[in-house]
Amino acid sequence: MQTVPLEFYLILSSIIFTIGTIGVLTRRNAIVVFMSIELMLNAVNLTFVAFSAFFGDVAGQIFVFFVMAVAAGEATIGLAIVLALFRKKQTVYVDEASNLKW
Repeated sequence: MQTVPLEFYLILSSIIFTIGTIGVLTRRNAIVVFMSIELMLNAVNLTFVAFSAFFGDVAGQIFVFFVMAVAAGEATIGLAIVLALFRKKQTVYVDEASNLKW
């Protein structure tokens, strides 16, 4: 039975990570920036799982579990920050949040 080579997973992961990086660097909407950060975290998770399967070790999959827990916390706190920004400034653009003293 043929399996997908490790290089394919790494190429896909690098493409997803690059898309996330471009999204963080070019977008000004806070929600899109948080989604781009999530893309970057998922690309790293894909790399961990690919190496874990390639080497036959479950340590990468366990590490992915902890990264997903941190990502869930990041999404919760990020949403709270976006809601606070919208309530105060009536916008979700990052440029408007440069001065955090409201």
